[in-house]
Amino acid sequence: MKFRTTAPKRTCNKKYSNYRKYKSHLRSDFNKRCGYTNCPDFWFGGPSAFHIDHFKPTSKYPELESEYSNLVYCCSYINILKSNDEGGYLDPCDTDYNKHFERDNEGYIYPKKGSKKAAYMYHTLQMYLRRYQIIWLLDELTQRIDKLDDIIDNNKNVSNAIKNAYFDINRKFHKYRRFLSVEQ
Repeated sequence: MKFRTTAPKRTCNKKYSNYRKYKSHLRSDFNKRCGYTNCPDFWFGGPSAFHIDHFKPTSKYPELESEYSNLVYCCSYINILKSNDEGGYLDPCDTDYNKHFERDNEGYIYPKKGSKKAAYMYHTLQMYLRRYQIIWLLDELTQRIDKLDDIIDNNKNVSNAIKNAYFDINRKFHKYRRFLSVEQ
């Protein structure tokens, strides 16, 4: 399966002296998703739980600290693991991650054979962790519920049993989402 459907793209042309001021731009450019795992920030608690990664670490490249082209919107887990490592990483905006990573039907992330950088990232950033699979499943469930919602709204021949089952699942799922929600 494809790793991501929409690639991030850096579009901000503003210049700030403090890289933190770019966060809302990064969030938008990265589609509210971690640049490395493609997980939506919603499931982590929203933008306040996401970090700004310096693709090339500022400890080695201080001149790039506030350079937008060096910034990546990412989850805190990935940013902490990546830290000051400048090993073999693929820039999420300059590289088609679908050529280097894939997901299985359960949502687990895998590096594609032959991509040394993807294999490096997979192990170093612990992209194999179940949290990324669970978040992918939750995101898929959200999309499927939305599709069912449209089908039920636009089809008068849907049985009451199907409607009742759908509404029960939808209600429980959205109750869980509201439980997780933070102001975003």
